[in-house]
Amino acid sequence: MDVLFLILSLLLIALGWTWFLVPAFYGLPSVHTRKGRIRKALQLAELKADETLYDLGAGDGRVLIMAAREFGARAVGIEVGPVQCAAAWVNARVNGVRHRVRVQRGDFFKADISAADVVFVYATSSQASRLEKQLESQLRPGARVVTISFDFPDWEPADFDKYELLFLYRMPPAEGNLVSFLAQQ
Repeated sequence: MDVLFLILSLLLIALGWTWFLVPAFYGLPSVHTRKGRIRKALQLAELKADETLYDLGAGDGRVLIMAAREFGARAVGIEVGPVQCAAAWVNARVNGVRHRVRVQRGDFFKADISAADVVFVYATSSQASRLEKQLESQLRPGARVVTISFDFPDWEPADFDKYELLFLYRMPPAEGNLVSFLAQQ
């Protein structure tokens, strides 16, 4: 019994470290988002039934599940962490939305996201300029990008929620920044 407990404890420790270390290696810490904040972000993006949402850095899949369950969207999560991918898959299954959710393991900077109607991103500002180029080159006109806690320095938001720190961009993005957006308000 003691050996089994030791093995399970070591396995849990390894999974815990993997949860944090793999995303951190790619420069993206694993940070949970409150459900209310996710809902506001998806409402700001005007996500509609049967649209396709991509969550870049899907974590445990909570954005994917809400997009599928509450908004009727198809949801694709791109996540580098293997433990997070497994958690997202299990969460989609447990929540009864597995048929509308797909989880891809990989680096979202290398992913094809051209099928997205909406892209959800909770990253850091240091990734913004690299991500800007990818989004501009892959997303079609009319696609929306919603970010949490960071903005794109060369794009003017189409909308902004100052209480939840949410930024909405429509493709192709308008030149400018948050200051030029606020000056028009």
